[in-house]
Amino acid sequence: MIRAATVDDVPDIRAMIRELAAYERAVEQARATEEQLREALFGAHPAAYALIAEDDETAQAVGFALWFPRFSTWTGTRGMHLEDLYVRPDARGGGHGKALLAALAALCARSGYERFEWWVLSWNEPTIAFYKSLGVEFLDEWRVCRLSGAPLGELAAQAGPVPSLD
Repeated sequence: MIRAATVDDVPDIRAMIRELAAYERAVEQARATEEQLREALFGAHPAAYALIAEDDETAQAVGFALWFPRFSTWTGTRGMHLEDLYVRPDARGGGHGKALLAALAALCARSGYERFEWWVLSWNEPTIAFYKSLGVEFLDEWRVCRLSGAPLGELAAQAGPVPSLD
């Protein structure tokens, strides 16, 4: 069963984020607190949204998908960026990952989103094979760019007056 996450799911979501980070060999980078996730997902201005995959027999959370809207200047429409998709190891192979992706695809279709995009680590062959089985297009000519930490601060320090976005 796939359902919208509730504030009561935050501890499970945080735990699964940490499990995903451990799988991706970056657990030290998964620093989000329950308070931060509660605000990001359920605050006055949500930054992201989440779906929960539940085991049909136990009603326990066995997976989640966390996403946020994006915008394409080329199509002039919103799209969806999937930040995290995770299914706990003991629940894999039960269709939960596909059900989460299908629910997100349905949300895209219902919302008029033309693009549904996400990243996958190049070494994650089982997940890549799963995505290929769904007909996912891999955009090999694009590179992910990230500016963080000291370099982000150094570039920010070079900015002139910055307009308020509020």
